[in-house]
Amino acid sequence: MEKKLLKRMPVGIQTYEKIISGDYLYIDKTEYIWNMIHLSNYIILSRPRRFGKSLLCSTLQAYFEGRKELFEGTFIGCVEKEWMEYPVLRFDMSIGKHMEKEQLERYLLNILEDNERRFGVSADYPDPNVRLKNLISNVYEKTGKKVVIIIDEYDAPLLDVVHEETMLPVLRNVMRNFYSPLKASDPYLQFVFLTGITKFSQLSIFSELNNLKNISMRPDYAAVCGITVEEMLAQMSDYIDEFAERRQITRDDAIMQLKHQYDGYRFTWPSPGIFNPYSLLNAFQDYQFTNYWFSSGTPTYLVEMLRKFNVKPSDISCMEAQSSEFDAPTEGMVSIIPLLYQSGYITIKDCEPDADIYTLDIPNQEVRIGLMKSLLPLYTTTMAGRGMTMAAKMSLAMRKEDIEGALKLLQAYLLTVPYCDNANSEGHYQQILYIVFSLLGQVNGLEVEVHTPTGRVDMVLKTPKNLYLFELKLNKSAGAAMNQIDLKDYKSKFALCCLPIVKVGINFDSEKRTIGEWRINRE
Repeated sequence: MEKKLLKRMPVGIQTYEKIISGDYLYIDKTEYIWNMIHLSNYIILSRPRRFGKSLLCSTLQAYFEGRKELFEGTFIGCVEKEWMEYPVLRFDMSIGKHMEKEQLERYLLNILEDNERRFGVSADYPDPNVRLKNLISNVYEKTGKKVVIIIDEYDAPLLDVVHEETMLPVLRNVMRNFYSPLKASDPYLQFVFLTGITKFSQLSIFSELNNLKNISMRPDYAAVCGITVEEMLAQMSDYIDEFAERRQITRDDAIMQLKHQYDGYRFTWPSPGIFNPYSLLNAFQDYQFTNYWFSSGTPTYLVEMLRKFNVKPSDISCMEAQSSEFDAPTEGMVSIIPLLYQSGYITIKDCEPDADIYTLDIPNQEVRIGLMKSLLPLYTTTMAGRGMTMAAKMSLAMRKEDIEGALKLLQAYLLTVPYCDNANSEGHYQQILYIVFSLLGQVNGLEVEVHTPTGRVDMVLKTPKNLYLFELKLNKSAGAAMNQIDLKDYKSKFALCCLPIVKVGINFDSEKRTIGEWRINRE
């Protein structure tokens, strides 16, 4: 039987025309575009990086430019009867990072010049906001048609200084001035669309644009970016089969593992589970379960903000918050939750609508491993590479349920770690254990400070074959730790877990800065 020829994966391609003309796979999102342009003339959408925002902008541009031939077979291609052509001004702010005030102003002038050349407009105004206002009015006069403005990654120049009290207000003022003509130019504008990662307050960035419609948390736009399970099963079924064949696993196992690795994002409630498209497409192309999203860049501002707010790694799981807490403006944050949510490191897992209480957690295995890999140096003051090698070896040991071997590896690793100022606390070592066990791919569940009727278990680790109860001590003894597990009868809380229980008492030695001794009892 002749093997079916599949379309190429559009990995890294953010131009709609190139995907369609090159006969790449395209997941049709044009119904969302159709709904957007009939919802409001001013729309903003926030989504994490690598989620297809730039492709959405490119698709909008092709539609408003009247490129009917590119939409054959899509939703818009079927419903649009009057194809109109509008002049489109598109601004990509993603390159405007790591810049001082003068550099940013020069960059804004440069992208304005690019658009001026496209439409034969000449101007020499030194101020970007005046230049933008002039560009809009001149394009309108030259073409006789209202102008469409698409701004991709509107917040990019601000992201790397979001933790800086001095630079953030300066650059935010530059961007506010740049965007200020949009309100006054309303008579000349057909449609304005902005994308970003974080949410800055309307007052601080779009001070006069009070008609800006934010669709980021609207359920009807939950899947405007990303790939749903239903889309994967319907439009990528052949790719799943090929992936399973290459991996020598069943189709069902392939789907389950892909979901575990890349699925789980929800940006509103209710919402289907959303795959990170960048990671999913790369996985199908390479036939691998690699952590693509994190390997494409870990933002330094995230680690800096976690440090600023003194957030422990174990704090990031199972947060509860109201929507006003996590969908809040990034500047003036009183907690790390808005930045974690808007950047894609935590997502909505559950909701109690009547109380407006959301449960937020790390979306999938890819993000968990990447995040913990980034946080490991904060606790070991060493390069993450050595720690990841140790974690990989521990993972092999835990696949054999060899907790003794895993602890020996961790003990040896910690002996190589330089001195840490906070290495004299039990909590420090608890967080190291949490990070390391989070890096083990086969872990099904990991919790710290688990409440029982008689106390709190320091850490609970669930693997496919066992449930491990850890009690940690500092400068005492493994026997004291084991006695506490027995005395408080921690295991009774987990009697219905249907897994053998393994009790692990560990004593850390602050002088040697590693595990001093441990005891393991299997029920």
